[in-house]
Amino acid sequence: MRQNKYLRYLGVPALFGTKRTKEILSVNPTLATSRKEAEAVSIYVYNYNADHLFQDELQNTEACLDFREKGGITWINIDGLRKNDVEKVGAHFGVHALITEDILSINQRPKMDEVEGRMFCLLNMLYYNEKTSTVETEQISIVLGENFVLSFQEDAHRDVFDPLRHKLGIAKSAVRQRGADYLLYSMLDMIVDNYYLVMEKLGEKIEMAEEDVIRNSNSRSLAGINQLKKELIVLKRNIAPVRELLNGFIRSESDLIEERTTKYFKDVYDHIVQAFDLTENYRDMMMGMQDLYLNNVNLRMNEVMKVMAVVTCLMAPATVIGGIFGMNFDRIPYIHNKYGFLIAVSAMLIVPVWMLGVFRRRGWF
Repeated sequence: MRQNKYLRYLGVPALFGTKRTKEILSVNPTLATSRKEAEAVSIYVYNYNADHLFQDELQNTEACLDFREKGGITWINIDGLRKNDVEKVGAHFGVHALITEDILSINQRPKMDEVEGRMFCLLNMLYYNEKTSTVETEQISIVLGENFVLSFQEDAHRDVFDPLRHKLGIAKSAVRQRGADYLLYSMLDMIVDNYYLVMEKLGEKIEMAEEDVIRNSNSRSLAGINQLKKELIVLKRNIAPVRELLNGFIRSESDLIEERTTKYFKDVYDHIVQAFDLTENYRDMMMGMQDLYLNNVNLRMNEVMKVMAVVTCLMAPATVIGGIFGMNFDRIPYIHNKYGFLIAVSAMLIVPVWMLGVFRRRGWF
């Protein structure tokens, strides 16, 4: 406690990001969820088939309930979660109460379930914040039913689905020609592809941190290593379970997943496995970088100790000679010689020079 009392004045806790550690580790799924109601909710509806596309932004959840019976494929995307809205939409589209509870939950592990004719998956979209150099997460829940897909996002201002919206506007695109299961595949594919963008940002930070460690190896470079390791924890925590999620769709025997669509889920599975392997590589690099930092610090300390040892050895002859001629005896060689002082000083200089030559020939420095 006394150390922390003084460290806070030096800014050390802020340097090593202890607040970020608390954010990463403060996850307890056994506690009752207390999700804050969204201030703004945006509802986007896309109803399409190979020949036509209808898209609109709705003002309330009641307006989207009629799309269940309109025919074609319907995608309802709700940005911003409110308990009443989610329960109303879920009840109308036959979503089980357990799924609704998972949609409204927070800090959930990515997973996939199949309940009463509805397939449900929950995972996180990842974003890299350039200002804080942190990985941010946004939970997204997707429900697949017969000819419809419901998606629920926490943030009403950002997502990764703009390329999908662009494809929906193209009449001959694959997503317009296929069913709701292909739409679900497209959404998962874009979420996983965005993971690579975040990992590229982290890769650049790791490269910069490695150069900093090689050049400086000070407390700030150690703080950078520590921060990157925390962000890798967030990355791995969100990527690793997605493999099981995609395996669930691949192995599912539900009629909602066409057999010809399974190969597309396998392709996304290959991507997420590769992403997970890349996070493991990043982790190994960070461990190696930490070892490099410690080795550099030890090497620098050894260099300092070597210089101090050499200086001490060079001063030893002068100390010995001065000590001998400084003794209080009457009979000491050259004590009454007029050149005694010059002889002693010369010996104090010549012996260290000779020692330097010996040390260099032996390669000690």
